[in-house]
Amino acid sequence: MRPILFNGKFLSANPTGVHRVAEELISAVDRRISAGAQVNAALLHPKDALRRLSLKNIPHRQIGSLTWQAWEQADLPCLAGPGVLVNLCNLGPVLRRDAVTMVHDAQVCETPASYSPAFRAYYKTIQPLLARRHRAILTVSDYARDALIRFGVAKDAHVITNGCDHVHRTVANPAASATLGLQRGRYVLAQASAQKHKNVRMLLKAFHSPRLSGLTLALFGAADISTFTAELSPNVRLLGRLSDEMLFGLMTDAAALACPSRTEGFGLPAAEAMAMGCPVVAAPCGALPEVCGGAALYAHPDHPVEWVEALSSIANRPDLRRDLIHSGKTRTSTMTWDRAAANLLDFLATLDGAEQCTP
Repeated sequence: MRPILFNGKFLSANPTGVHRVAEELISAVDRRISAGAQVNAALLHPKDALRRLSLKNIPHRQIGSLTWQAWEQADLPCLAGPGVLVNLCNLGPVLRRDAVTMVHDAQVCETPASYSPAFRAYYKTIQPLLARRHRAILTVSDYARDALIRFGVAKDAHVITNGCDHVHRTVANPAASATLGLQRGRYVLAQASAQKHKNVRMLLKAFHSPRLSGLTLALFGAADISTFTAELSPNVRLLGRLSDEMLFGLMTDAAALACPSRTEGFGLPAAEAMAMGCPVVAAPCGALPEVCGGAALYAHPDHPVEWVEALSSIANRPDLRRDLIHSGKTRTSTMTWDRAAANLLDFLATLDGAEQCTP
């Protein structure tokens, strides 16, 4: 297999869910090399990288003098050297043809109101261009692949399902709920997001119901949801950005994780929660049914009353909670990053084989 060059632009930004996927995939490839895989790989990054991954076999390599998008579009394609460039965070350099890019979703097309006009314009311009110029497009679910095709972003995409077993490599803080003043088993976790497709406003409406007055809605994440301030009931808490140790500790003690999104390319928090033994209530939208299957309860994204019913049932029925915990752990047991890395390496080897067979 030819050298694999990972695009490390994401190391220059505060971590997001997309960046998590990149970090875990690269780390899993590194573990496979330790186990004997014959892979020559490097992680290329700009000078302003904020962090490094703990890798044994894949070296970090700083190249170029530019930063962020300018680095990705100018320095990276010119200075990367020979090999296939693997971009795992939605974007990549237009000038590099020997590349594959992972596009996690088609949400700028599905829910344009969630993004600024400039963001939409850039993604809607560059992603179809990358799909035409690069050797292949990768994505994270069958739903995301079908959406990319439906909106004309790509003609096809190879699916590499996310793992979620990183939660077991993190020591969850057993005192997380107590530290934050949350009563064990009496709070519901959800992502704090002002993006329209995340549908937080509907969840806030549900928590005005007297039936949920004994539960706290604990919103985690650094997103600014100040536009919702007037809609917050007394049983809503804003926790801000949390470390993995704190978040996974909260998942262990939560009544449930709520995912009311109208669309998701994958829905990694739902998989993380199930792996940690936290029941999930999700909207039957996007890739959430594909990820959660029968291991979650579902509620309509526009019907707060259904969320009240589902969440109160989990909080008040120990038998239902036990069943969901068991089925969630079973469902996520095969969602491993090593499996995802094997899929990636096999696909790249197939590309190399196809290239060698081309006259």
